[in-house]
Amino acid sequence: MAEKRPVTLITGASAGIGVALARVFARNGHELVLVARREQRLLSLADELGRPGLPRPLVLPVDLMARDAVQQIENGMAAHGVEPDIVVNNAGFGLVGETASLDRAEQLQMIDLNVRALTDLSLAWVGSLRRHRGGLLNVASVAGFLPGPGSSVYYASKAYVISFSEALHTELAADGVRVTVLCPGPVPSEFQARAGVMRESYPPLITVSAEVVAEQGYRGLKQNRRVVVPGAANKAIVFLQRFVPRGYAAELVGRRSRRRYPKP
Repeated sequence: MAEKRPVTLITGASAGIGVALARVFARNGHELVLVARREQRLLSLADELGRPGLPRPLVLPVDLMARDAVQQIENGMAAHGVEPDIVVNNAGFGLVGETASLDRAEQLQMIDLNVRALTDLSLAWVGSLRRHRGGLLNVASVAGFLPGPGSSVYYASKAYVISFSEALHTELAADGVRVTVLCPGPVPSEFQARAGVMRESYPPLITVSAEVVAEQGYRGLKQNRRVVVPGAANKAIVFLQRFVPRGYAAELVGRRSRRRYPKP
């Protein structure tokens, strides 16, 4: 049986941080598999990255909320003789508003993508990651360190990603597999529109570009850092939150949410 070529698999690669991550990995010589629902965007990005002398990324338009999403990706890679040595779980979305007022089915879909699908994708190719002594980069958020009134399910889903990734960092270390969780603060992207953000009011101090987030995430994975928080102000928030009572932190987050996302 022919040995499969190692590739970097990136989900949510059609916009925002996912596009920036694809560019950073490609620039550093990685052959890519790009996964998202929007095929045309993936094809445009593959055209951009597949410049003369560089391998053109493999495009796999897959809805990660489908129960057979991993099998679809596996079949697509097998048809091209590749397997992951790095998996980047970037796909996810958020919703804003009071939890009891938001659509319940849509919130469950958020859990399905942010938690179930990420877990499935993290574990599906552990054997391949071990063979290549590769890595896993999961994208969470600074939100995962805080309680989140006004976006409670999203904050909770990112708390899961942080805890899960930190545990895998320890469990897979003996196999030579690096696991890093990337926790950005606010990033200007389509994420806010998808989440239902009414207006932007993030202080520039905590806002970091997708390009900076991607570069720091890439370096953090290569250095086998357990957690990467881009931006000095965001690092300070993560550090200081451990000294703030959870009830007070929840009140602060909720107060800000109510200003930014007024009740309907």
